[in-house]
Amino acid sequence: MKPDWDLTPDHSRAERVGFDEAIFCAGKSADQVRRILEGAIDTGTPLLLTRLSPDKIAALPDQISAKLDYDPVSRTAILGRAARDQTPERVAIVSAGTSDVGVAREAARTLRYYGIAAREIHDVGVAGLWRLLERVDELRRMQVVITVAGMEGTLPTVVAGLVPGVVIAVPGSTGYGVGADGIAALHGALASCAPGLLVVNVDNGYGAGCAALRVLNALRTR
Repeated sequence: MKPDWDLTPDHSRAERVGFDEAIFCAGKSADQVRRILEGAIDTGTPLLLTRLSPDKIAALPDQISAKLDYDPVSRTAILGRAARDQTPERVAIVSAGTSDVGVAREAARTLRYYGIAAREIHDVGVAGLWRLLERVDELRRMQVVITVAGMEGTLPTVVAGLVPGVVIAVPGSTGYGVGADGIAALHGALASCAPGLLVVNVDNGYGAGCAALRVLNALRTR
């Protein structure tokens, strides 16, 4: 049966902005995901897929799913791009709690797709500040630090007051009641007193990874 609408990938995005289009799979049917992957395989086009749920992976033909590097924690899949040399590390991804790991890993996998190493540091939220302070020296060596925190979202402000690199805040949707699915953390990051803190949308690990790529690309061209 012919689909009701065509799929039109943005093949020229890399030429315009320096990184490929990613396929956001939430809201797409399993059939749409399959057709996108079939087209990419036919043309030899690498792809990063985000928010790809296990049930949609299970619905793919075996000959397609076998070609994917799938990570269930971040719900990301990578098609056809081999990792390049991943040293030295220039990016750290810091999460406040283990509930934030999925979003943090989405940022890490976005960077991995481009062969960029990211040091993942998890469960160092400010409720136990000593955990973060023990890692400050290594964070100060990074060009970019991505922070992921829900609840009241204090972590990015603290990190941005301690390190010289670019700090990107990802508000997390983890929390209770007035946390409002990440809105409290988002407002806290936007109202931060730490100068120069960059903020992406709630749970947007992919967007944080792309922001880090823009920073690294700008540094590379200096």
